[in-house]
Amino acid sequence: MDFYYLSASAPCRSVLMTAKAVGVELNKKELNLLEGEHLKPEFVKINPQHTIPTIVDDGFVLWESRAILSYLVEKYGKDDSLYPKDPQKRALINQRLYFDMGVLYKSSAEYYYPQYMHNKPADPEAFKKVEAALEFLNTFLEGQTYVAGDHLTIADISILATVSTFAIADLQISDYPNVDKWYANAQKVTPGWEENWEAVLEAKKWFEAKKNSKQYN
Repeated sequence: MDFYYLSASAPCRSVLMTAKAVGVELNKKELNLLEGEHLKPEFVKINPQHTIPTIVDDGFVLWESRAILSYLVEKYGKDDSLYPKDPQKRALINQRLYFDMGVLYKSSAEYYYPQYMHNKPADPEAFKKVEAALEFLNTFLEGQTYVAGDHLTIADISILATVSTFAIADLQISDYPNVDKWYANAQKVTPGWEENWEAVLEAKKWFEAKKNSKQYN
C-alpha cells in the first residue's frame, strides 16, 4: 500500500499508528510540501486535491485521514474493536473524529501553522479557540479512560496524533487534567506511538531551527 505523507503532519501520523495497529505495512512516500512536491503532476493525477495523507491500495485511492483510518480497520482489522460495528458505539467514535477534524485539529492548525509556516505573529484570539477545544476534550474525558467508549479506538488514535503535536509548541497538557491522564495512557496502549513521537520531536527541531533563523536574520 503506497502512503503519501509528511511525518510532521498529525493526520498522517494517525494513519501510521492505525496501520501499525492492524498490521498493514505501508510503502512510505514522503512529500516535501514546502518544495511543492504535492503539486507535481504525477501526484495531482492520483489526488486532484493534492492533499496528504493519501493511500493507494492496489489501485484504490483514498485521502482524508479519518476516512483512511476507518478503511484500514474495516478492511484489514482482525476484529472491529478499533471501529465497532455497533451503531451507537460507531456514532460516538464518528462524533469524536469530526470533533478532532472540525474543532481540535482545526483550531491548532489555524493558530500554529501561520506562525511556523509563514512567520506570522501569534494570534491571541486563535489561541483562545485552542484552549476552548481542549476544555471540550477535557469534559468528554471526565471519568473516562478513552475518548469514545471503554477501549482504544481510531478516535483515540486520531486525537492522540493531534494532542501530541502540541509538544512542538510546549503547550501544557497538564492544565487539562483529564486530557493529561488520557494522554499518558494513550501513549502506552497505542501501537506505533514511538514512531509518532519520533516524528513530533523531529518536527520540533525543524520548527525551532526555523524560529531561530528568523530571529537572527
